[in-house]
Amino acid sequence: MMFFKKKIVKKTYDPDKRKPAIRASICTGEQVAGFIDLQSGHFDEILLIRNPNDLQEFKDTYGITGDLDIIY
Repeated sequence: MMFFKKKIVKKTYDPDKRKPAIRASICTGEQVAGFIDLQSGHFDEILLIRNPNDLQEFKDTYGITGDLDIIY
């Protein structure tokens, strides 16, 4: 039984250097939320998405609105 709701700690990212995205596996369907470095194209994994609540938590934590690009 949970008595307290987990607090969401706001984090920031530089939208000029990094772009939020979801990387999805074609084989397993696994999805990971993270950021693409616009200079190098490197994807930094932040959070494994197991359900829609995980995606919403990622968006709320980083202040992201709208849909994210999906990379296969």
